[in-house]
Amino acid sequence: MLSLNDETMTITANTATSYPNAPAGTSLNQWKLLIYDKPCRSIISPLLSVSQLRSRGVTLHLLISSEREPIPDVPAVYFVEPTRSNLSIIAEDCAKRLYSRVHLNFVTKLDRSLMEEFAKIVVQANCLDAIASVHDQYLDFMCLERNLFSLSNKNDSYVAMNGGGVTEQGMENYMEEIAYGLYSVVGSLGCVPVIRCAKGGAPEMVARKLNRLLSEHPNTTVASHHNRPLLVLFDRNMDLITPIQHSSTYQALIDDLLKHKANRVEFDSTTEIDGRKRTMSKKFDLDADTDQFYSKYKFNPFPEAIESNGVELQEVTSKENSIRSKTTGRGEDEGEEITAGPMQNATSDLSSAVDSLPALLEQKKQLEIHTSILQAVMNEVAARDVPQFYDLESSLATGQYKNDHAKAKSEVLNLVTEPTKGNVEDKIRLVLVYSLATTAPGSDVTEVATKMAEALETKGSSTDSADNARNRGLLSKENRIQLEKGLKAIEYLKNLRSMQMIPNMSEATATQNDSTLSDSRSSDMLSSFMTRATNQATSILVKATERVGTMLGKIHKHRATRVVENLCEMKPNTEDDEYLYLDPKVKGDVDVKALRNMSRVPVRDIIAFVIGGGCYSEYQNLQMIANDKRIITYGSTELVSPCEFLNQLGKLSS
Repeated sequence: MLSLNDETMTITANTATSYPNAPAGTSLNQWKLLIYDKPCRSIISPLLSVSQLRSRGVTLHLLISSEREPIPDVPAVYFVEPTRSNLSIIAEDCAKRLYSRVHLNFVTKLDRSLMEEFAKIVVQANCLDAIASVHDQYLDFMCLERNLFSLSNKNDSYVAMNGGGVTEQGMENYMEEIAYGLYSVVGSLGCVPVIRCAKGGAPEMVARKLNRLLSEHPNTTVASHHNRPLLVLFDRNMDLITPIQHSSTYQALIDDLLKHKANRVEFDSTTEIDGRKRTMSKKFDLDADTDQFYSKYKFNPFPEAIESNGVELQEVTSKENSIRSKTTGRGEDEGEEITAGPMQNATSDLSSAVDSLPALLEQKKQLEIHTSILQAVMNEVAARDVPQFYDLESSLATGQYKNDHAKAKSEVLNLVTEPTKGNVEDKIRLVLVYSLATTAPGSDVTEVATKMAEALETKGSSTDSADNARNRGLLSKENRIQLEKGLKAIEYLKNLRSMQMIPNMSEATATQNDSTLSDSRSSDMLSSFMTRATNQATSILVKATERVGTMLGKIHKHRATRVVENLCEMKPNTEDDEYLYLDPKVKGDVDVKALRNMSRVPVRDIIAFVIGGGCYSEYQNLQMIANDKRIITYGSTELVSPCEFLNQLGKLSS
C-alpha cells in the first residue's frame, strides 16, 4: 500500500538497494498521506511506528473522520473498512480535490452493491479521475508478533457466541465474519492449508465456510506445495481453564497484571523526587520481533527474566564504561594511561568502539525499560501473592487432588477467605478453576463462592485501601462491582457444567501429569539471582523475590497443545481419528480412516486458531512443541487478559 500498489515498486521493495531503504521523497519512495479509520489504525499500530511510517514517505497519518486540510500536491493512501459512511467521506474528499490522487485500500472485500453505489456518486461529482487505484487488501487481522495474530474488530467474542440473545442468523453472520478474517490470514501464506476441527459447533461452521471460500478462489488451482500448512480450529469452550488461571511466564504476567493491549504496556511507577514520593504513568511499546531481551525471555519463568535482566544490564554497562574509557584515553582504573601498541591499532580500536556505542546505548535503554516493567509486575506479584494462586490452580488443573476432594475444597477455601492474599479477581479466578478442574458438586462450589463473598464483605481484600480495612472492613465500590460480576461468572460456568455443555475439564487435564517440561535449573537460578541482585539494577525487586519461587518448576501442556501435537504426529486413537479433515483442493470431506493407510507428509507449519478469545498463556504453551522443523502460529478472534475474559463470563448469566 505504501508503495502505492505499484507492482514494479513492490517487487523492488524486496531488494536491498531500494524501497523501503530508498530515501523518502525519491521516485521509489515518494511522499504521501496515510488516512485510516479506527479498525485499520489498530492493524497498523503494532506493525509500524511513527518514525517507520516517516521513513516510508508518510508525511501525515490521519483519521478519516477528522477534519483535514487540502494538500493538493501529495497523493493519499486510504486504508479503511468498506462501509457506506467511509465511502461517502472518500467521495466527498475526491469532490473537494483534497489530494492530487487517491489510492483506495479496503481492509476486506468491497461488496458489489456498495462499489456500484460509490462509483455512481463519484461519477456524478465528476471526480473519477482523482481515484488512482482501488484494492481489496484482505488484511482484516492484527499481527502482533511473527507467530501471533487476532482478528480485527472482534470484541467480546465469547459473549457474541454464547449470549442468550444470539439468533441463528446472527450466529451465521458472525461465523461468516470469522471465516473472512481467516481467509485474510490464509491469503498471506501463499499456499492453501488443510483444515482440521472437532465436529459440530462453531469450529465446524467456520471451517466449512472457509473451505468454501478457499475452494472458490483461483489460487487453489495452483500447483500444490509439498508442505502445506495445517489450520486447527478450536472452540473456547474446549478449555476454559487456561484463559482464567494465573501464569508464571514474563509475557503472560505482563498481560495479566498490567494494562496491556496491542503490544503497548502501561503502568504507574512511584519514584522519590526531592524527598517526596510521586506517581508517574509509564507507557512502552513492546516488539518481540525486534526487542532482543523480550524475544529471548518472554516465554521464560518470571524469576529467570528478572535475573537475566540484571546480568545483561550489568554486562552492557561494563562495556559502555570500557568504551568511554577508551575515548578519554584512560584505562579501566583511574589514572591508568593507555599504552596500547602502534598508533594505527589504537586508532582502529577507538573507531570501532565509537561505532559500537550507539547500538550499545540502545540495548541499555531497552534493558532499562524492561527493568521498569519487571518492577511493575513484581509489585503486583508481591502485593497479591500471585504465586500461591498459580501453585494451587496448577495443582487443581493437573488432577493432583483427584482422589482428595475434601483437601482441594479446604485449600481453596483457605486462600479465598484470607484478606491479605490476592484481590477480588484473583479469588474468583481460583474458584472458577476449582469448579472447572474438579468433579466437586455444585453445592460445594456454591459454598466456596458464598464464603469467599462473605469474607470479602467483612474483611476486604489485599487491594482495598487501608481506610476501608481499618474503619469498616468493607469492599471498595469498584471491588464490589467486580465481586458481583465474578459471582455471575461462577454461576454461569456452574450451570454450563451441570448441563454438560462444556467438556469435563477434570478428565481433559488429568493426563497432563504425563506431559510436562521440568525446569531443573529452578533452585540454582533463584539462588544465583538472590546473591547477585543486591549489586545489580534489579536490586529493587529483591524483597519480594522469595515470593515467586514457586512460579518455577513444571509447565504442563494445555488442551490445545496436546491436540495440535496429536494431529501433527498423526497419533492413532486421538483427535487425529475424530477431527474433520477438510481440503479446499478436494471436493467433500476427506475420509480420515482412509488416510491411515496412506503416507502423509510431516506437518511443518501449524496455525492454531481459537474461536471465542485467546490468551498469551495458550500461545506460550503451544510453543513447547515447536522446534526447528515445526513452526506454530497462534491466532484467535481476540486476545483477552484473564480479567477481561472473567468480565465476559459475568455478562452471560443475566
